[in-house]
Amino acid sequence: MFQLTTAELNKMGAEITTREIKQQPELWQEAFHYYKENQERINTFLSEVKDTAHGKIRIVFTGAGTSQYVGDTVKPYLSKVGDSRKFIFESIGTTDIVASPAEYLHPDDWTILVSFARSGNSPESVAAVDVANKFVKNLRHITITCAPEGQLAKAAVEDAHNLLLMMPDRANDQGFAMTGSFSCMALTALLVFDESHDLAQKEEYVKAMATLGNEAIGRETEVQKIIDLDFERIVYLGSGSLSGLTREASLKVLELTAGKMATIFDSSMGFRHGPKSFINDKTIMFVFVNNDEYTRQYDIDILEEVHADKIAPSVLGITQKTNTLNFSGDNFVFETSDVKLPDGYAALPFLIVAQTVSLLSSIKVGNTPDTPSPTGTVNRVVKGVTIHSFEG
Repeated sequence: MFQLTTAELNKMGAEITTREIKQQPELWQEAFHYYKENQERINTFLSEVKDTAHGKIRIVFTGAGTSQYVGDTVKPYLSKVGDSRKFIFESIGTTDIVASPAEYLHPDDWTILVSFARSGNSPESVAAVDVANKFVKNLRHITITCAPEGQLAKAAVEDAHNLLLMMPDRANDQGFAMTGSFSCMALTALLVFDESHDLAQKEEYVKAMATLGNEAIGRETEVQKIIDLDFERIVYLGSGSLSGLTREASLKVLELTAGKMATIFDSSMGFRHGPKSFINDKTIMFVFVNNDEYTRQYDIDILEEVHADKIAPSVLGITQKTNTLNFSGDNFVFETSDVKLPDGYAALPFLIVAQTVSLLSSIKVGNTPDTPSPTGTVNRVVKGVTIHSFEG
């Protein structure tokens, strides 16, 4: 797919999605440059909140669908490397905040609501900001979005208590499925809240991510061999931030195949507790293998266990090269960078492998990746949502 011409991809209904997956390594470097240019503005905003707030500050990552999964992915890693003296990191969907604000928002807690949004026009995303403003006494906002003309971006420009961070222009995906929008928003959140690494270290991580991302694109044929197997189900597992990533990887398969392939996601350890029943002889399994040596053991354990069951036709570890413990079966080993990425940053090049799986699976089932919903009942920007009045 990544080597086909524009005309060939257009005939397959896949040009937009293929291009938007392929360009992500370039976008990550653009997102880093934007962060670098705006670092002083970002640090000033956070410092002012820290100086004003009493007690710890809730950092609530929010969004709907893929945008929620940005928070699910970055939250575990940032809980380790963020400012734990002042911040408590959480990930809560806008759909939960809007439907039941009293169960997710605390009126007296200082809170920064970090809104992730591709278009910034989803009804729940706009409503979550409105509900939070009415419900929380001491509230600040960070809006991380891809569309300057979206409602969230426009509202942020007019609000002195709202830090607007724009993603690269091309991150505003035009395809049905979010790809570069997800990865750029996730990277930006990592850069903003990772206080354990300086600018030079972050830059090294981003360069390594881009190198690995391009490697994943160049090794499409290896992924195609797996897609050519006889399967109907896909499992994604991982630990830490890579556990959060499994939700997005799973969703991409559902979206691009219009539900023609069944998927499930879980943590590497949690999978044994019932969800493992999903595996049959038409199932392939992918495990995102953590670079943390302690955590890695659990990812390898589940790979070895399912491999030994000899039921699933393919069990694959997605991993960077390492001299530590490795899965004895099949692995997609990233080889082109010696920089050992922590799971928050490794999630993004790992995701390109999963996005490629989804793209090729869509073609396998006879779908068109750019417009995968044949009935039109699922839309690029959610429609048909009634937002009921909330007075706080």
